[in-house]
Amino acid sequence: MTVGTKMHQTLNSISSAKTQLKTFALESQDQNAKQQFSNLANQLESIEQSLTGRVNYIEQQEPQYKVYQQQQQQQQ
Repeated sequence: MTVGTKMHQTLNSISSAKTQLKTFALESQDQNAKQQFSNLANQLESIEQSLTGRVNYIEQQEPQYKVYQQQQQQQQ
C-alpha cells in the first residue's frame, strides 16, 4: 500500500467520523453534548482540509500517488 493510498484512506476515515459527529449533534437533546459534537466536527473539518492540502501537494510532487484516485474512478 502506497503512502498516497494510506493518506486517502485516512481522509475517508476523517470524513466519516466528521459526518457521524454532525449526526450526533443533530440527534442529541442535550445542548452541551450538541455543542461538543459540533466543535469536534469542526476540528475534524480543519484537520481534513489540512490533510487534503498535503495530499494535493504530494500528488503534485509524486504523480504516482494519484493512482488511488484512478482506482476509485475505475471502480465506479
